[in-house]
Amino acid sequence: KQTMNTNLPLALAAALAFSLSGCSETDNNQVADATAEKASSEPMTTQPAESNPFFQESPLYMHYPQFDKIENSHYVPAFERGMEEQLAEIQAIVDQADAPTFDNTLIPLERSGQTLARVTRVFFSMASANTNDGNEQIRTEMATKLAAHNDKITLNAELFARIKSIYDQRDTLELDPESYRLIEEGYRDFVRAGALLSDDEKVQLRAINSELASLQTSFSQNVMNEVKSAGVLVDTREELAGMSDAMIETAAKAATEAGHEGKYLIVLINTTQQPPLAVLENRELRQRIFEASMARGSHGGDYDNREALTRVIKLRAERAQLMGYETHASYGLEVQTAKNPEAVNERLATLAAPAVENAKREAAAMQAIIDAEGGDFELAAWDWDFYAEKVRKERYDFDASQLKPYLELNNVLFKGVFYAAEM
Repeated sequence: KQTMNTNLPLALAAALAFSLSGCSETDNNQVADATAEKASSEPMTTQPAESNPFFQESPLYMHYPQFDKIENSHYVPAFERGMEEQLAEIQAIVDQADAPTFDNTLIPLERSGQTLARVTRVFFSMASANTNDGNEQIRTEMATKLAAHNDKITLNAELFARIKSIYDQRDTLELDPESYRLIEEGYRDFVRAGALLSDDEKVQLRAINSELASLQTSFSQNVMNEVKSAGVLVDTREELAGMSDAMIETAAKAATEAGHEGKYLIVLINTTQQPPLAVLENRELRQRIFEASMARGSHGGDYDNREALTRVIKLRAERAQLMGYETHASYGLEVQTAKNPEAVNERLATLAAPAVENAKREAAAMQAIIDAEGGDFELAAWDWDFYAEKVRKERYDFDASQLKPYLELNNVLFKGVFYAAEM
């Protein structure tokens, strides 16, 4: 659904669905390579309508985006026109003299915002897979604008009145199950977006949504910038024993690019677990990498996210209480399988004890290998991946590196999920 769920996370989920529709890792790389050079530095100038590929439906198979024609300068004009078009479409629904019906309200609502949908799918897919200064400038510029656009639709009292009228009559209408569900979910989504709030409360909600959009964009950009700037510098090749020649060459290149010719830079990726931890024989270096990874975003500097995160948590709590929920978790889980925090906590409670026992067994197996090799130390967090790999090889003759191509493909396909979760 496009309009019933106008929040950015669902637009990003649509972008993810596009990624899953058949693009292989090679396809994704080719797309990124084809646009990376021009996308990184293009100014955000307005293009003539006939030259902007988002202003009309793509002629390609299944209307796949024409990536060879898309430039950074196309995004902002397409976002702006897309929002303008959708608001005009919404106003046309509201201005109807006829009584609200499924066909004259919900159907055009669902079909509204096609230009915005096209640019949203492409931009957020590219922003997640092809990070560059141009894309990040656009994300910053559009974050609060898109949040405000969303509020203009979901907090439109006249539009909601039409939806509520249909919702109140739903049991008397002759509808198929899909249409009935659309009515129920559409009404629910508007209510959860604040449609039942008073005018003063809507003003407060708009302010919260705007600040959240800005903070969440800043948060994700800090994460990416921290990844770019973070790294562990190593003086000698000998310290990298266990790493493959390709990994070492990559580290040498990264160091050279960072101005450390002749050294090696282990760049930290955007996860807690870093790949070198599974192969590095140097325990001290493993500890340095692990601690550097864990400290990201919380050790001061330009990209420290603690203040932003604290503010996001506070605003989410305020929004949940404004909407009548005890906590943000209660608000978020209402439309999920668990439905409420109590159900989640109950499930976690049943999993905690077995998980701890399993971790203890794994730790004991790894400690046994450490002792057998003459290691005079107790297993630590930075040792886990390294010795877990040894246990796998010893027990199952299994090399995790054989899965690397599949894991990389999985990472490409599901990268958009992180953005959805952020928003």
